[in-house]
Amino acid sequence: MAKRPIFIPNLDGPVLVKTVDVTFDWFSGPALSQKQRSIDSLHAAAGKLAGVDKVLEASNKSRDPQGVSLNAFDLMLTGPDGAELSVESAFQGSKVFAEGGPYTDLYGKSSLEAKRDERLQNSGELTGFRFMDVDWPLEPQTAFYDWLCITALKRKSGLLDHLAQYSAFSDVEFNAEKSLTCTAWAVALYVSLSKRGQLAATEDKAAFLDLLRNQPVSNTQ
Repeated sequence: MAKRPIFIPNLDGPVLVKTVDVTFDWFSGPALSQKQRSIDSLHAAAGKLAGVDKVLEASNKSRDPQGVSLNAFDLMLTGPDGAELSVESAFQGSKVFAEGGPYTDLYGKSSLEAKRDERLQNSGELTGFRFMDVDWPLEPQTAFYDWLCITALKRKSGLLDHLAQYSAFSDVEFNAEKSLTCTAWAVALYVSLSKRGQLAATEDKAAFLDLLRNQPVSNTQ
């Protein structure tokens, strides 16, 4: 058995995204088929929850091609020089440390190369982010990553109509005890803001940060 969160866009009240932990049967093994069996099990268990109909896996393990395209290694946005770069490369290359960074040369690297760059581990404490000459704070913890994801999602024509078919989103490999950022959460936030008519807040850093700072804790076991 395993436990993973699903992320539910919430259209009423102060909570923008509800996080619900779901217990399900886990199928071990590195093969994609095993990962997808685990995803099917997670979604079947989630489907027993009130208000949860269809769940989309937002990762490269998804059975849905649109779900695959939502992973941070493949989500693309426009960089400072007008070139395309992935959300992952933008996130890693924008990190500012006590002893170095941002390492903007990572914008031109593949997602995997950017994530594995040794400087990210050898530059001291993370102090913030800087992207296109705009500084982002560490708090709220996932704000900059979420903004990158949503900026990339807004570029995908017709995506919102597809996402609107789903009541929740998952990433079967996301473990909140080991990671902070999760594309599936950012996707749920994008859907929530879109349906609430608040997507314009993502165009203004201060407004977006205020929106996230005012979020109450929403985890449901």
